[in-house]
Amino acid sequence: MVDLARRGFFRGRPRPQAQIRPPWALAEAAFIDACTRCDDCRQACPQGIVVSGDGGYPTLHFTAECTFCSDCARACRSGALHRDEGCPPWGLRAQIGQACLPQQGIECRICGEHCDARAIRFPPRLGGAALPQLDPAVCTGCGACVAPCPVNAITFDAAMR
Repeated sequence: MVDLARRGFFRGRPRPQAQIRPPWALAEAAFIDACTRCDDCRQACPQGIVVSGDGGYPTLHFTAECTFCSDCARACRSGALHRDEGCPPWGLRAQIGQACLPQQGIECRICGEHCDARAIRFPPRLGGAALPQLDPAVCTGCGACVAPCPVNAITFDAAMR
């Protein structure tokens, strides 16, 4: 098993960045053990959001949304991505950070406009720009809101997986 923290230490990075794995990925340690880094999942992704991450392992880069088509899981021969019918692809949910423009008093609703699930709403407020409210029960974690955000205020908590 590859110890990412140890490898990061020798590269001058004491803590490796949290990677967002493709949908239906095994738990991180099992994923690292099973993944052969063959790039089949990357090539199968019609959205082009599966990229080679740290160590050549697949990770997501939200330049578009994940449609949860499961092409990546079907292409995975090693079993690192394994879709069980009826199981959600992951527990990831968007988080809106302090860099969000409405929190700085600037009108912006682009994340809400790109959210097909309508998980991000902007209830009116007196005395300033409407602030985004994210409903985690509605959010699918598709990432449609990430790329259009002009200040990169939207992230995912990989620990929620």
